[in-house]
Amino acid sequence: MKYLIVGLGNIGPEYANTRHNIGFNIADELVGQLGGSFSNLRLAYYSEVSFKGKKLHVIKPTTFMNLSGKAVSYWMRELKIAPENVLVLVDDLALPFGKLRLKLQGSSAGHNGLKSIEDLCGGQNYARLRFGIDDNFPKGRQVDYVLAPFDKDEQPELPGLIDKCAELIKSFVTVGPAQTMTFFNK
Repeated sequence: MKYLIVGLGNIGPEYANTRHNIGFNIADELVGQLGGSFSNLRLAYYSEVSFKGKKLHVIKPTTFMNLSGKAVSYWMRELKIAPENVLVLVDDLALPFGKLRLKLQGSSAGHNGLKSIEDLCGGQNYARLRFGIDDNFPKGRQVDYVLAPFDKDEQPELPGLIDKCAELIKSFVTVGPAQTMTFFNK
């Protein structure tokens, strides 16, 4: 059984450790925990790791957030992975900081990375792990907010939350989405 794990973010040092790049941070943690490393391949940084007999193909698209679907579509075809075995790691303004929500399908909810995946990968039938980043920004400042680092009071909590996301992914690929949602979506 193989899975495509997609960490969403933007490439470049100016985007490192921003709210919008939490998907990259989670992918890095997962691959690090499983002893892997990333290579720069077609449209993405790519790693292949194993966990309890499951093969995890982990990508961080190099297409920038708004074109993430291009990389996801390519790697789904290249690896012959069905949409139900795709898990996208993404930031979510609608959830309070640190709240995790695993969903098996759904709309993009205005997230440009998810919209691109929806448009280029045949719909909404893929799982996504939404990481709450809160919506604590003045009207009209959403872009500045998501492209800024986490606040100083949030930063100490990040390592534990990112580790919890890695555990959620391991659960997703071993016990399946239903049990994972029961345990983690509290």
